[in-house]
Amino acid sequence: MCGIVGAIAERNIVPVLVEGLKRLEYRGYDSAGVAVLQANRTLGLCRTVGKVSQLEDKLTTKPLNGTLGVAHTRWATHGGVTEANAHPHLSGDRVAVIHNGIIENYEPIKAELIAKGYEFQSETDTEVAAHLVHDNLKQGMDLLEAVRRAVARFQGAYALLVFDSKDPDRIVVTRIASPLVIGLGIGENFVASGVPALLPVTQRFIYLEQGDVAEITRDAVRIFDPNGQPVTRAVHETQWSQEAAEKGPYRHFMLKEIFEQPSALADTLYGRIVNRHVVTESLGVRAHELLPQVKQVHIVACGTSFHAGSVARYWFESIAGVPCQVEIASEYRYRKVVVPEGTLFLTLSQSGETADTLEALRMAKTAGYLASLTVCNSPHSSMTRESDLVMMTQAGPEIGVASTKAFTSQVVALALFTLKLARKRDLSVVRAREIAQAMHDLPDLLRKVLETAPHVERIAEEFKDAHNFLYLGRGYSFPTALEGALKLKEISYIHAEGYPAAEMKHGPIALIDQNMPVVFVAPHDGVFDKVVSNIQEVRARHGRTIVITTREEPALAGLIDYEIRIPETVDLLTPILAAVPLQLLAYYIAVKRGANVDQPRNLAKSVTVE
Repeated sequence: MCGIVGAIAERNIVPVLVEGLKRLEYRGYDSAGVAVLQANRTLGLCRTVGKVSQLEDKLTTKPLNGTLGVAHTRWATHGGVTEANAHPHLSGDRVAVIHNGIIENYEPIKAELIAKGYEFQSETDTEVAAHLVHDNLKQGMDLLEAVRRAVARFQGAYALLVFDSKDPDRIVVTRIASPLVIGLGIGENFVASGVPALLPVTQRFIYLEQGDVAEITRDAVRIFDPNGQPVTRAVHETQWSQEAAEKGPYRHFMLKEIFEQPSALADTLYGRIVNRHVVTESLGVRAHELLPQVKQVHIVACGTSFHAGSVARYWFESIAGVPCQVEIASEYRYRKVVVPEGTLFLTLSQSGETADTLEALRMAKTAGYLASLTVCNSPHSSMTRESDLVMMTQAGPEIGVASTKAFTSQVVALALFTLKLARKRDLSVVRAREIAQAMHDLPDLLRKVLETAPHVERIAEEFKDAHNFLYLGRGYSFPTALEGALKLKEISYIHAEGYPAAEMKHGPIALIDQNMPVVFVAPHDGVFDKVVSNIQEVRARHGRTIVITTREEPALAGLIDYEIRIPETVDLLTPILAAVPLQLLAYYIAVKRGANVDQPRNLAKSVTVE
């Protein structure tokens, strides 16, 4: 979770650190803080409960100036949301530490340090790192060795940034499971938990591997593997621009990202469909070898990515004739999974660092799978490095906590993969070309869907004060209903439930009355008539209906309160188009309720802890 930034330069780096936190605030916004080594070699510390803007305000009255420092925006795990629990954490007048992750065995280490006379000021697990490094320094170790010895004792997931006031020319950093990237400058270097934080200062990055420890000075970066051996990690130049991580003319990142979906899908499709055929090489370097061997697919993901995988399950089975299971990663990790011969393990993640999904991938390596494939939006992430096949989505940075363009880009990538897999089996050329052409047309169709935004906003005004919502769909549209309900819950704090439309009669129908809005995802597909019957059941109980559909239909006359019309396409792609008005509905309801859309309470963008 948490956003972390560090810098060492010849200039005052406080503005760089604060700007980096602003760009990482989607990772956590319970509290924020900055620590710098000041000109007199003392530690300067400023922390506050609340958002980065509050830290920025505090720094105007209590300015800090330094050429070396670290900063943190917190998503609370151990310890409440208090200033004392805010990072950075100090040990005496010497050591400053920031941390993303969880140190699972901190309690016995804490007890040991208390016995040695160290006084703890917080309830966090992080403070043990500051004191333990300090204790190692007092034993004569240099900072690099002190950090290495400390983390050798830790269990859990973490990224740590540490500096020592008596060693003013370096920051030492390390990671296990939590992402960390080094940004390279000229006469200055940087480190952060995500690329967007550093886009104003560099386009060149080194992605640290699992267990790496790095020493960062103004002019050099030295990296050591878990065994302490010097290693070289590749330098990558990002294609993401600074502007891509800014709101521009939009009120919120989420709205910007909703409206970026046509271009995100176009970029994800670019070069992958040629003459209405999916290019095999675009699916990964081993695609030619592995695709003919795939007999089954296991999809493992969390949250919105799980819904994307749930859409694809229908495709794998109906289009490619391949059995498919979709698993929630946190559950998959803790049960005995039977792996049939020829099963492909497929992970989905916007960040490529989601803790449960990443650990599931690592488990799968020894479980007898044919191979692993990840669909991911973040190049050089842990999942992309550790999977056999990689399909990159091209959504660009997604800052809003509630995923939008990452979801539709994932679904499109899965459609591409399914189509190619189906052609390796018995899908006809004619049908494959029809689907490929429909995928090619998706960006233009999405632009038409976005034209419904003013209409959706009017609907939002009508329902902004509702206390509960029910989202219903059948077939391909059922996972879309789940995703719509999740979006509303995430950002408006209205209770919402997604359900298979026919299953409504097995419980949820008891909740329906004149105060219950019911959203139907009802394109004109093979189960449309069945959904009409479900709409009639809701109306018979005075429920208020919002229906997303594809054409005028006499059967709906008098049954619906509000209709949102989306363009027609092939059945399997309607979930992509239907998702957008659901995103808009959630967005406008949240705005009208005064909610913080981009930073919903208790949530963070990237879940890097279990």
